Amino acid sequence: MTRLDRYVFRQLAVALVAVTVGLAALIWLTQSLRFIELVLDRGLSFAVFLELTGLLLPSFFAVILPITTFVVTLFTYVRLASDRELVVMRAAGLSQWQLARPAVGLALIATGICFVLQLWLVPMSHTAFRTWQFEIRNQMAAILLQEGVFSAIGNDLTVYARLRERDGTLRGILVHDARETGAPVTILAEEGRLSLTPEGPRVTLINGQRQQVERVNPPAGSPPGTPPTLRLSVLTFGENSVDLARTGRNVDDARNRDSRERSVSELMNPDPAENLPERDIRKFYAEGHQRLTSPLTALSFAMVGMAAALASGFRRHGGGFAIAAGVGAVVVLLALGLAVGNLAARDNRFVPLIWLHAVGPAVVAAWVLAGRPGWPKSAPRAAAA
Repeated sequence: MTRLDRYVFRQLAVALVAVTVGLAALIWLTQSLRFIELVLDRGLSFAVFLELTGLLLPSFFAVILPITTFVVTLFTYVRLASDRELVVMRAAGLSQWQLARPAVGLALIATGICFVLQLWLVPMSHTAFRTWQFEIRNQMAAILLQEGVFSAIGNDLTVYARLRERDGTLRGILVHDARETGAPVTILAEEGRLSLTPEGPRVTLINGQRQQVERVNPPAGSPPGTPPTLRLSVLTFGENSVDLARTGRNVDDARNRDSRERSVSELMNPDPAENLPERDIRKFYAEGHQRLTSPLTALSFAMVGMAAALASGFRRHGGGFAIAAGVGAVVVLLALGLAVGNLAARDNRFVPLIWLHAVGPAVVAAWVLAGRPGWPKSAPRAAAA
């Protein structure tokens, strides 16, 4: 690597690190606001909050790194052209490919980082994130229970405690349990104690009532079409216990992993024992190919930025045209990527379009940087005259 290569590469690398880290921090800040309530209102420790939200960072980097590589490449070369540095380099005998060599090297490094993120870090971090979510919503339900607040544990279990003493004893408890379809239960108790069991948190209720609405079928001999009646049954108890661990949808979520938790091999060849519907199998297959091709967009977008900055030539009034052309091309490519991904998820015959979308822009940009061989050249004005 020559001194000029190191000079340009250093500017590109410093800008890429600064822009990528800054943009990832901004996205992390906006996304972490969803979990700040767990710290302020639910008593979750700040260390757990940082660990939970930090698990989102690999997916942020995997998404924004190709875009920031393009932005840094385009604007760095446009600035070099505006400062007449590219003019001096060309006058020293450097070709288009020699000028693009530092950016290609940086783009290859970004591509390798994206492969590590997509194939290893993102599935691992998302699995840990889902595990933390399940732990907080289920096993830590007793910790998140606050006094004077209707604490919703999922969509079908609500717990209220008028007072929570230092030893964990609850006073004035109301539990509304709708986990059993068609038979909601409301429990009122004077006192309760929280305990953690291997199956999850459990509250032991003392001196209370259990109220349940039951659907009673009409007696025999009733006219046809007689609707069933509702009956309220009330049971007074001295001691009762209620399991606060979720037993419905969250158990299914823990059993069935989503696509981001699976490796590429699991996406390409799902386990037949899972009995996945055909729609999910097609979706997983398309996402597996997207997982393999998305890192290549870092190289393709960087090549598009170099083609826009270097092939436009020197312009006295700045590089506005090169910036507009490069940004417009990448915006179109991003929109096409979403369309192609959705199309391939519905019909796997369109999966080759995913590879074409990832590799095609790099090939076209390389052709432009090479001087567009085979493209008819326009005659100079003097020769035409």
